[in-house]
Amino acid sequence: MLIEQLYTGCLSEAAYYIESEGVAAVIDPLRDIEEYLKLATERGSTIKYIFETHFHADFVSGHLDLAAATGATIIYGPDTVTKLPVHIAKDGETFQIGAVTIEVLHTPGHTLESSCYLLKDEAGKDHAIFTGDTLFVGDVGRPDLAQKSNEITMDDLAGMLYESLQSKIMPLADDVIVYPGHGAGSSCGKSMGPENQSTIGAQKLGNYALQQPDKASFVTAVTEGLAAPPSYFPINAKINKEGYENINAVMEKGLKPLNALEFKQLAALDDTIILDTRFAARFTEGFVPGSISIGLEGRFAEWAGMILPFTKNILLVAEPGKEKESIVRLTRVGFEKFIGFLDGGYNTWVNAGEKIDMIIDVEADELAMDIPFDPNIVIIDVRKETEYDEAHVKDALNIPLADLTDPASMANLDDHHNIYVHCAGGYRSVIALSLLKREGFHNLRNVVGGFGLIKELGDKIEIEKTEAALN
Repeated sequence: MLIEQLYTGCLSEAAYYIESEGVAAVIDPLRDIEEYLKLATERGSTIKYIFETHFHADFVSGHLDLAAATGATIIYGPDTVTKLPVHIAKDGETFQIGAVTIEVLHTPGHTLESSCYLLKDEAGKDHAIFTGDTLFVGDVGRPDLAQKSNEITMDDLAGMLYESLQSKIMPLADDVIVYPGHGAGSSCGKSMGPENQSTIGAQKLGNYALQQPDKASFVTAVTEGLAAPPSYFPINAKINKEGYENINAVMEKGLKPLNALEFKQLAALDDTIILDTRFAARFTEGFVPGSISIGLEGRFAEWAGMILPFTKNILLVAEPGKEKESIVRLTRVGFEKFIGFLDGGYNTWVNAGEKIDMIIDVEADELAMDIPFDPNIVIIDVRKETEYDEAHVKDALNIPLADLTDPASMANLDDHHNIYVHCAGGYRSVIALSLLKREGFHNLRNVVGGFGLIKELGDKIEIEKTEAALN
């Protein structure tokens, strides 16, 4: 028996490859399926089943393309509603994979169709459970992503999750391995631990949600303090439920090389946006006017899903050789409307003599020198509200990056303001500055190193906390 966890750090997502006696199954595959096919080919195995723990909201599954490529059956748990060609399993139904079996455990709560998959070894002993978004290391799935207007509430789902955990998960032996669908950094929970696997026993001892004395306490514990889910979550859930374009067709459209003139003509169309995926430090030095910066070095696909419109065509500017990676990672969160890339990257634009734009980088100590003497200075902190509350520059304006897609968030900014933008380390601030540039603001400065370096200046810049964080 082989269990391979295939972890994608920028999405904090774990897919799984299980194999026994030449038969394989994949659990929660990403949209780009090459890795699963390569693994099966190298090992001389046949992928027979694709198990889905639920309709994912944070990424687009590769279930349809993988099934088309292998002939495998797609399995969902009870209460699944879809017109896709899938097998809807019964609670307790088992599937044979070589000498091992997988049992379906219906665990509604995160979503109504959420299910876990219990793997029994060759001797029939419970060996591992693939928990999807039902149980994480140190946390459980958020119960606010599958509401149906007034039919079912977040508290209703949280109550279902409690019952699922108590009846299906807690009775398992302490040595059963827990393989979750996500790790730290995912927006599908609120306090996941750093480990990507655990055991039932360890979770009984260390997971706050499993230590609640009753259902009411559990519901309160898992629903309090939930940040708003990323805006693209409903879009991805809909795509997973209704289907999508074959990834090879999407790649063919996106990997169309364009010279500077062709690129310029397409960029002038109203339904087109320019996405620059170079690292943030390269973007500020110079870019095609109107470009949105989302660098590959950060949580790229996640921010793309929150920042970019899904309805517009995408033109790509990437480091030469990084075009395919950019498109693959964008498809993981549902983008399909690609129309080409700037062949040769940004240098092609420069060499063609086209106009460029840039953003001025400043060090934290320069910000410290400017604050006392510039009456028009506005400091924008684009970190999350919780980060801002913990500590921030005195009088800084908190506009979380995700909110900058709404022009109303910029209502208090004027042309005469000298705007300094920072985040925690310098990635989010450059995205924010590219959005501000598109809205016509030009007196902009990027604080290199963000709040991390600002804090190191000691009393050169006054730092304060919100009252909520002090209490």
